[in-house]
Amino acid sequence: MSQSEPQRLFDAEPTDCGWKSLYKVGGTTVLIVFLIPLAEVAISYLPGVARATRGTVAVVDWFTLFQTHWFLGLRNLGFLNLIGVVLLAPTILAIYSAIRRDNEAYAAFGTILFFVGLAAYIASSRAFPMLSLSGQYASATTDAQRSLLVAAGQAMLVEGQSRTGIPLVEFACLVISVVMLRGNVFSNATAYAGILGNVLLMLVELTLSVRGLTDARMAIAIGAGLSMMTWYLLVGRRLLQLGYGKADGAPPESV
Repeated sequence: MSQSEPQRLFDAEPTDCGWKSLYKVGGTTVLIVFLIPLAEVAISYLPGVARATRGTVAVVDWFTLFQTHWFLGLRNLGFLNLIGVVLLAPTILAIYSAIRRDNEAYAAFGTILFFVGLAAYIASSRAFPMLSLSGQYASATTDAQRSLLVAAGQAMLVEGQSRTGIPLVEFACLVISVVMLRGNVFSNATAYAGILGNVLLMLVELTLSVRGLTDARMAIAIGAGLSMMTWYLLVGRRLLQLGYGKADGAPPESV
């Protein structure tokens, strides 16, 4: 292979079959991510969910919840959020492919940050370890065994509250949205929705430990959620357009 061949492959037009497939996958997965907040709300209103999860304060309460409603236990420890972040991975790769010509350095920087944050978030998730501890607690035969499992569960719950990796993911998506704004593949509306949503999400993260801001934090979180859902929809739509050959010219959803 000649020295110019790797560069030619890297600079392949976004209409090539490989890129089209990536755009289709990324567009599809981000639209699934759009549905996750709706699924969270729907689950909250299912009969018996509020009653089943109301008393999860102590570790033993969590073990009981996992033994009686294992999916609710996983969901209450962020399982659906974990799925959402994992599903964003092909979307971020597809976005990078689309915007790398606009600012390759920052597009790559945002993409790398996202995957570092994703890895940290997966490593810090305590949903499945708690499910495993719950099963061990149920089969424990002595008080000493149960005490050790309760201590392990308490440590996991404390670690799980750190939300390790999430701020990195949000900052990465903010960087990527700024690059979108400077390019001509995605509309300004798409870029601004991503910028606003991720700034608000980061603000929520920064105020989690501040007391007395519950109402304000809730309002900010709602604004962040609506902005991010808008971003998911617009990004998904544009990636699918690119995947089906509408790669040239201004994005159809520009405002």
